[in-house]
Amino acid sequence: MKTNQRPLLDITSRILEANKGINHILVEGDVALSKKRNAMKCLSGYCKWKKSYNGLVEVPYTISDYFCKNDSEKASIEKAMETFHQKTCVRFVPYYAQSDYLRIKSEMGCWSNVGRDGGEQLVSLSVYGCLDHGIIQHELLHALGFHHEHTRSDRDQYVRINWENVPSVHSSNFHKRDTNNLNMPYDYSSVMHYGRTAFTSVFGEDTITPIPDSSVPIGQRNDMSDIDILRVNRLYECSKAKP
Repeated sequence: MKTNQRPLLDITSRILEANKGINHILVEGDVALSKKRNAMKCLSGYCKWKKSYNGLVEVPYTISDYFCKNDSEKASIEKAMETFHQKTCVRFVPYYAQSDYLRIKSEMGCWSNVGRDGGEQLVSLSVYGCLDHGIIQHELLHALGFHHEHTRSDRDQYVRINWENVPSVHSSNFHKRDTNNLNMPYDYSSVMHYGRTAFTSVFGEDTITPIPDSSVPIGQRNDMSDIDILRVNRLYECSKAKP
């Protein structure tokens, strides 16, 4: 029996779809450039969120009143945050005049800075395409300091970038970054990994191919991987979630 149902897209493909046509300057499809530092890399821990006296990493946030008008939209954001609470030492806590905090709004598209940027820091989660569980986690992971997995400094050992399928205008989205890989394995299943055909110039053709086994699935659809969770705990120097 034929069906008109569209195949489920991976998280980054859904983000790129939601971000089509927006005027905000982004790199890698959903990363906002900092106005306070001249590089995406965080130096000397400046971009990490601070630990509280209780050993937890508290990330203050506000949610736009726009979401508060719809209980299900606000609940989607809080559910994604709860995953961090259950499995990492990060706690998203209500803002009460802390110096640094996330301001979560429904701007056009889905995007965030990488790491703590200082002061008010916008995370855009448009109600038009950005409120899926994995997409919210993806943008929150950016805000915590994580890059896309395919831009890791050691990525050429694990994936091949098919430059012939990448439009020149989008080639910078596939440049390697000087990343802190935390001695963690490359994670094909990361919620931060691009899908195979991201930014492709040829419909259906790969821009990213896993190596040596090209059949390895990439491009998450649902949730943070186990390595994503371990990576958060390692970056913030807490080996397990705390009560």
